[in-house]
Amino acid sequence: MPPKDPPPPRRRVPGPAQRRPASPGRTARPPRPAGRPAPRALKLGNPRPRLRLVSFGLTLVMLAFVVRLLQVQAVDADAYAAKAQKHRFISVELAAERGEITDRAGIALAASVDAYDITADPKLFTPKESKSPNAPEQAAALLAPIIGKTPTELVEKLKTPKSRYTVLARRQTPQVWNQIKDLKKVYAEKAREDRASGGPGISILAGVLQEPSTRRVYPNGDLAAGILGYVNADGRGGGGIESMLDTTLAGKDGEITYPQSGGRRVPTADGTRETPAVPGSDIELTIDRDIQWAAQRAISDQVRESKADRGYVIVQDTQTGEVLAMANAPGFDPNDLSQANTTAMGNAALQDAYEPGSTAKVMSMAAVLEEGVATPQTHVTVPNRLHRGDRLFKDDIDHPTWYLTLNGVLAKSSNIGTILATGQLGKNQTEANRVLHSYLRKFGMGSPSGLEYPGETPGILARPSKWSTSQQYTIPFGQGFSINAMQAASVYSTIANGGMRIEPTLVRGTRGPDGQFSAAPAPKKTRVVSEQTATTLATMMESVVGNEEGTGTKARIPGYRVAGKTGTANRVDPDLGRYRGYTASFAGFAPSDKPRITVYCAIQNPTEGSYFGGQICGPIYQKVMQFALKTLKVPPTGNEPTRLPVTFKPGE
Repeated sequence: MPPKDPPPPRRRVPGPAQRRPASPGRTARPPRPAGRPAPRALKLGNPRPRLRLVSFGLTLVMLAFVVRLLQVQAVDADAYAAKAQKHRFISVELAAERGEITDRAGIALAASVDAYDITADPKLFTPKESKSPNAPEQAAALLAPIIGKTPTELVEKLKTPKSRYTVLARRQTPQVWNQIKDLKKVYAEKAREDRASGGPGISILAGVLQEPSTRRVYPNGDLAAGILGYVNADGRGGGGIESMLDTTLAGKDGEITYPQSGGRRVPTADGTRETPAVPGSDIELTIDRDIQWAAQRAISDQVRESKADRGYVIVQDTQTGEVLAMANAPGFDPNDLSQANTTAMGNAALQDAYEPGSTAKVMSMAAVLEEGVATPQTHVTVPNRLHRGDRLFKDDIDHPTWYLTLNGVLAKSSNIGTILATGQLGKNQTEANRVLHSYLRKFGMGSPSGLEYPGETPGILARPSKWSTSQQYTIPFGQGFSINAMQAASVYSTIANGGMRIEPTLVRGTRGPDGQFSAAPAPKKTRVVSEQTATTLATMMESVVGNEEGTGTKARIPGYRVAGKTGTANRVDPDLGRYRGYTASFAGFAPSDKPRITVYCAIQNPTEGSYFGGQICGPIYQKVMQFALKTLKVPPTGNEPTRLPVTFKPGE
């Protein structure tokens, strides 16, 4: 039987798509709308390239960390360790205690006392640490009135970038630090209360600290301020002995390096290193405090009474050259420089150059006596006027023709008589000028006194070939050249010391930190005139004070023989550059027959009362000399003075 043909395929009839029964737990897919193509199947990418890329990136990062770690721990380990140490440790200078300055008896004229440097840690004033955007301004406003600085200055210091240490004020008194401590306590208590209430609790003054230091004080106020000078804000000498011997007084500062945290020292940490400070040496002056006080009071009173610009008094030991007093008026108080007049802050007795006037006549007389061209009894006829060169010379008063001895020329301080006497020093005026100049130089004119004091003027003395026509005749009586007060005093000490000039000294010696005293080098000695000439001249100078015709009678001291000389010079006004006003002066020594003390006084531009040296400086000499003689217990000699004639009768 033939096989049957397979049945024809069933023809699909277009119609709704057959739904596949949904599998259990699977949501049936909604039927695809007619005419929309079926979605393509999602094909996942190969993850391996991505993994390799990520792995490579992580490897690079790890490699960078490893390289940096090797650099820090191996290659640059020492450098980073040093840097860490630098920021961990802080180095602070240890100020050396400054040596004292004392008088000849060891009484302190300048000393150092305990003080504090007010410091701060600027980091603790940053907004991050202080939790305040204006911490420096707040702290500065609180501290400025206490430490005497402006708020602007303090803000600048407190904002010092990348710093853990700054000095706000140096050498403040314990009282100042106590005020700051009280403020710190108040703000620390406020910080505790703030923390208790949930706030940051940071004191605005937590970063203000202190370091022990010393402060310069002058126990006697303005006494001897012109000699002592002062110490500036940096603790260094700013003038006078403080500046002149600053290295000796200052010593050598030390240093301490210690670990710190938050600007505070960590007391239990290791690594503290300290180089101790070496204290300065004490300076012992030749000054006698009591004589200095008497001289300063006397000159201050007279300058005030005369309404003068200023004045000075020098007291010197004629046998040793030691300066026992050097007083200036007006003065200043080195304890409070803010109130000092800058024009009075130097030492005018050494720094003023002025024409000496008639006190210089003793040098002219010394030259005349030493050269043997005249004696105290030599007759000198003195007219009322004398024509020399291009000028007509006169004495301080009009007078008929005077018939004076050479002694009388000095006693009455005659300018004309001095011109006539010194004219005999040479065969002509040129030679006479040369001889006189040589004596002026030997007496120390035109050269520093030998004190080596800062700012001292050597004065002005031109070579004789440079003397003008008028100077040839004015220099013998003290006009036409300039000196300082110490040079003038030294002239009289030279005569008192038998014609031997001893360079003046202000320093007796030093005492080191070990207590060992080292005497100052012996001063230089120079023979100026013979002892006989000096003795004769001293006798002539007694006539100035002891004779009723002398100009220095107000300098007499009961019981003592006094040798002296007055001076009244035309004064060059430094502002106008011409002669205006006067310089009044008096110089002398006592006892005149056995000299022990020289006193020199000068007053610049007295405008009230007399301007004559004998009238206003003679009394100062008398007061200071009498006090000094009593202080040093110098007895009168008891010898009667030699009375030299002052005048002569014509025809004798």
